[in-house]
Amino acid sequence: MTLKLVVFDVDGTLSDSQAMIYGSMSEAFGTAGLPTPALAQVLEIVGLSLPQAVARLAPDLGSDRVAAVVANYKSSYFTQRAETPAPLYPGALECVQRLARRDDLVLGIATGKSRRGLDALLAHYGLGGLFVTRQVADDHPSKPNPSMLFAALNEAGVCAKDAVMIGDTTFDIEMGAAAGVATIGVSWGYHSVPDLLAAGPARMVDSFAELERAVDEIWEDA
Repeated sequence: MTLKLVVFDVDGTLSDSQAMIYGSMSEAFGTAGLPTPALAQVLEIVGLSLPQAVARLAPDLGSDRVAAVVANYKSSYFTQRAETPAPLYPGALECVQRLARRDDLVLGIATGKSRRGLDALLAHYGLGGLFVTRQVADDHPSKPNPSMLFAALNEAGVCAKDAVMIGDTTFDIEMGAAAGVATIGVSWGYHSVPDLLAAGPARMVDSFAELERAVDEIWEDA
């Protein structure tokens, strides 16, 4: 039996953190004396590492001001998370738990979140022990650079052809393609379905039940 690796994005895929992300970004820009970006603009950059996200939202800022906005964002998000962790999407917890019980695959994470933020979220929902590899923004270039997936494959001891990346943004799909890993796009996240389809995932799904079927179909097709 060849072991498979299923890698999940977090924000917009497992966790609905839209309100926390937008609230923190609004506060970060406001504290820095900058106009607040529109919600649609913020959702477009979810998945990028924070410095790249802020630079894309405000391309004329210098590096020092970008760093200040990033620091403001982290402070605001930490405060919100301490009060109420971001909710998981309906069905996410059960899906991850079912997949983790299978003996033919292992689970991983590749996220633009910080390690502190990811660990806090997983601990809150009792998911910490289910992922054999956790790749975060602290240790890698921003998506869609494939560094996170290369590290995940190495840690899990799995070849690219035996892995799948699941995400809600074009950055996830492009990262998978760059690493030679099959991809599944989810429709409930922060990038539009037309944009995701244009990025070229092997599958698009509308529910976690459909996602579990798609995971098996990826390798059946191969």
